[in-house]
Amino acid sequence: MSIDITFTLSNEDLERFEEIVAKARGLMETEENAKKVEDAAQQMIDQANDADLPEFIAERILKLETLLNIVQDEEWKLEDAERKRILSALSYFALAEDLIPDHIPGVGFLDDAIYTEIIIQELDSELRLYNEFCQYRIAEENRRRNRGLDTKVGREDWLADKRSVLHSRMRARRSGGRSGHRWRTGFL
Repeated sequence: MSIDITFTLSNEDLERFEEIVAKARGLMETEENAKKVEDAAQQMIDQANDADLPEFIAERILKLETLLNIVQDEEWKLEDAERKRILSALSYFALAEDLIPDHIPGVGFLDDAIYTEIIIQELDSELRLYNEFCQYRIAEENRRRNRGLDTKVGREDWLADKRSVLHSRMRARRSGGRSGHRWRTGFL
């Protein structure tokens, strides 16, 4: 039997996360430090895979992998500002001092799961459009392979067209374009 539990984070709760994230953003000043943020997020994913975490925590922590893929996927070609924005969201995981120390069995990753849920909601458009890009890439590779074509020939051309459309939609949504979506918190 499963049970749904819902709770609301107050403005004060969100401000506590925002304070930690603001401190972590200082890590984003150099490319070397940005790499440290990527490494810390990857370490969080690895720890979640290795730990005996409650499922509701593990599911959320593992969503970080898609965010890392967005940043690291060379064919997605994020602009520096967009890459930095996502890494800024991930910077929370680079700090040793988070709300609940990770070494506490069972609940040490609870704050990480909560924060992950917040940034997943904030970056929903980016995640959905990146997933659409990945699905297109796989489908197009399979279509070309089934026709006996080399998937590497002209690859950048067919990826560039799809990527351009999706990046435009992502930027429009972020700026409050068609969907009217506005950021709800100060994390990004």
